[in-house]
Amino acid sequence: MTLSAEDEHRLEQFWQFCRTHQYFNVGYPEAADFDYSALHRFLYFSINNCGDWAVPGNYVLNSFEFEREVMHFFAELFSIPAPHSWGYVTNGGTEGNMFGCYLARELFPEGTLYYSQETHYSVMKIIKLLRIKAKKIATQPNGELDYDQLATQILCDGERHPIIFANIGTTLKGAIDNIALIKQRLSAIGIARQDYYLHADAALSGMILPFVDNAPAFSFADDIDSISVSGHKMIGSPIPCGIVLAKRHLVDRIAVEVDYISASDQTISGSRNGFTPLVMWAAIKGRTLAQWRERTRRCLAIAQQVVERLNHQGVPAWRHPHSITVVFPRPSERTWKTHCLATSGEHSHLIILPHHHSLHQLNAVIRDIVRDLGPAAACNASQPPMLACSA
Repeated sequence: MTLSAEDEHRLEQFWQFCRTHQYFNVGYPEAADFDYSALHRFLYFSINNCGDWAVPGNYVLNSFEFEREVMHFFAELFSIPAPHSWGYVTNGGTEGNMFGCYLARELFPEGTLYYSQETHYSVMKIIKLLRIKAKKIATQPNGELDYDQLATQILCDGERHPIIFANIGTTLKGAIDNIALIKQRLSAIGIARQDYYLHADAALSGMILPFVDNAPAFSFADDIDSISVSGHKMIGSPIPCGIVLAKRHLVDRIAVEVDYISASDQTISGSRNGFTPLVMWAAIKGRTLAQWRERTRRCLAIAQQVVERLNHQGVPAWRHPHSITVVFPRPSERTWKTHCLATSGEHSHLIILPHHHSLHQLNAVIRDIVRDLGPAAACNASQPPMLACSA
């Protein structure tokens, strides 16, 4: 492979662009404090994790042994014995969510999937691809599911096998659906535990909640059936990826024996990236649980500092107790575009990530938000042109 001088120049320009914008993601949850240079040499090989990492296949250039350790780590983290679980390293949260919904559909082919209006947009694609019945449920102002409406809708539908898509950290507000309340509501309307499926979309918060005290329910200890977590968010990865983990007896229902590779396959994608399991493995091996806890504590502390600073300057910002997502009213288009703030409807947010080492790094975005939304901005907006505005 030989590139022309012009193409080499284009690559150099893109390299400089990436260096300049490496830490752009104030509004999007992608940690940038990683160094996987020890893995660069493996990019010389076509590593393909095709099929089940637990069973040797005929394609030997794989990273199964590393993927196995990754999944055992997450099984322990999410409180399920490794022999009773199965999952794999995915291309990202959407694939993980699809896998969970696929298991649910196979268990309850006629079941209806219930998701909240603040669920990640991937659920709409999943519904179409799986051709699964679905109903959208309203949310409370804080972004949590409206549990009463969930129960009412299930009763109205006469649904005996609901599939519940729970948010463990919503995309915009970082809200965590209350697993205990969901189970209580279902029990109250006469639906036994074995008659419904509970998937947890923990794309971001799945790597926060295990490291905080008094975390809300979200794991297999709380009787979920499957969980999806992103690898390129709180963990940090140069390539989008994630993990999905489920109860093994549910996964066994979808396994397919493939003679071509002399192995079984339970995955969505079949041939899978063999490099990202190495990334996840290096990430979990490179830090102790105490270091993960401290990393999380620092992000939460800075997020609270941002809330307090914005509040002090008159901006009604807030966050959920275990969330690194700071929510505030939508600022000007200039501000949210300049700082790449995630914006939807009347709200915007910024997200504190491990590469944010101090509040000082966020001075510019805080300044612009206050300029748009603080008391002076409101006062200016309410005054006729050319009149002075007192504080």
